[in-house]
Amino acid sequence: MRVGLFGGTFDPVHNGHLRVAEEVREHFGLEKLYFIPASVQPLKRHTKVSVAVERMKMLRMAIRSNKFFYASPVEIQRGGISYSIETINVFAAQHDEVYFLVGLDAFSEIDQWKDYRRIFEETHLVILARPVHARVDYRDLFPPDVKPDVRIIDDTTYEHRCGKTIFFHRVTQLDVSSTMIRQLAHRGASIKYLVPYSVERYIKQGGLYTK
Repeated sequence: MRVGLFGGTFDPVHNGHLRVAEEVREHFGLEKLYFIPASVQPLKRHTKVSVAVERMKMLRMAIRSNKFFYASPVEIQRGGISYSIETINVFAAQHDEVYFLVGLDAFSEIDQWKDYRRIFEETHLVILARPVHARVDYRDLFPPDVKPDVRIIDDTTYEHRCGKTIFFHRVTQLDVSSTMIRQLAHRGASIKYLVPYSVERYIKQGGLYTK
């Protein structure tokens, strides 16, 4: 089975997340795409986030109508700092092909991740490139000690010596972020059409992000 993994804080999940995930799922023919809320993101460990149960509830509401989307509590249940390589290993042991989605900005810092060289060996990578990244030379984004292990297939595709592929995939850029939504909700402004209706209602009824 070919599955996708989409990690993040999802505080809250918004329409930008959902649209990107759908585009990747369709393009790569993924049979399942798992949204995986982090317990604590390693590079954002001092950032305040909503409790895990709230983020997971909103995520399940948001993906309910898409039969290909699933919410996985694997990192929340594991607790502590959420390391991508540990999550990838869990899914790689259960599925034939794993595609790990990561934003281009995050990928540019992958050399700060735990066991980052192993990530290239264990999963295909789908780097989410937006129109704003049009002038970026993708080759420059690979860590120096990984560059010798990859070869160019075409302008947006590279292959690791272990056989895994790195795709720089252009996705729709929606001008929305979780930070923006939290700020709007905090001051009582509308978040309509930025998040699914069920998530909007949940945030309003629960008074999330108002304190």
